[in-house]
Amino acid sequence: MTKIRTAILPVAGFGTRFLPASKAVPKELLPIVDRPLLQIIVEEIVAAGIEKIVLVVSEGKEAIRNHFSSSPALEEKLAKKGDAKLLAEIQKISQLAEFSFVTQHEMLGDGHAILQAREQISDENFLVIFGDDLIFGEPTKQLITAFESKNSAIVGLQKVPLSDVHKFGIVALDQHSAIQKFVEKPAPLDAPSELAIVGKYVVPHKIFDILAQNPGASGEIRLIDALTILQKTEPIFGEILAGQRFDCGQKEGWLAANIFALRQDAEIAKILEEN
Repeated sequence: MTKIRTAILPVAGFGTRFLPASKAVPKELLPIVDRPLLQIIVEEIVAAGIEKIVLVVSEGKEAIRNHFSSSPALEEKLAKKGDAKLLAEIQKISQLAEFSFVTQHEMLGDGHAILQAREQISDENFLVIFGDDLIFGEPTKQLITAFESKNSAIVGLQKVPLSDVHKFGIVALDQHSAIQKFVEKPAPLDAPSELAIVGKYVVPHKIFDILAQNPGASGEIRLIDALTILQKTEPIFGEILAGQRFDCGQKEGWLAANIFALRQDAEIAKILEEN
């Protein structure tokens, strides 16, 4: 069984919910306290053993490429100031992993975004991690451990309130955690469970062929449709991820993530309590 060493991060969306803030700054780079959301996600997947990260961006999102590339002018300035601690922190960003970037020129679905990275992935299983779902914990390590146990595609899940199932892809699991059914954004009465897909997957290389051949009726290419097709020939397992999750694609989720992160700092938490 090959090691999971590569991740695709589709981050090409326009972030319209965060306009006008996201007009010049991609929403994935909005800070969670003092670190960009996307950097926190990258650091977590690197800590789980990922070595190569392919970022799928759209035109106008050069800031993401710049953030994960070296910054000679900034580094020189910090060196001259003698700020060794901050210099090391800035240099570390571009050294976290082997980064590559591909551009999605048309927004034709999340599966279409993944397809743009096909030439960057050798014949191996890989991670797909979307940039909106932030889980404070070790979700990538948990996914990889589940894959090593099952040797099959893994879909990250968390339980959500029944009133929220219409916002998610929902799955039904059997007693072995194999997914029996995918239902996209069901009404509460139609939901097979309260287990929601939260944008984190381990998938086989063959998923590219399925994505390329199966656009949906709308013309969009969607990962959930490809997984439904894959499921006909091999099992796909759900892994219920531990940790506090925030949907940072929504303003309220992003704000809640900031508050949660601030409260993890004892000094800041004390100030918050006093005010």
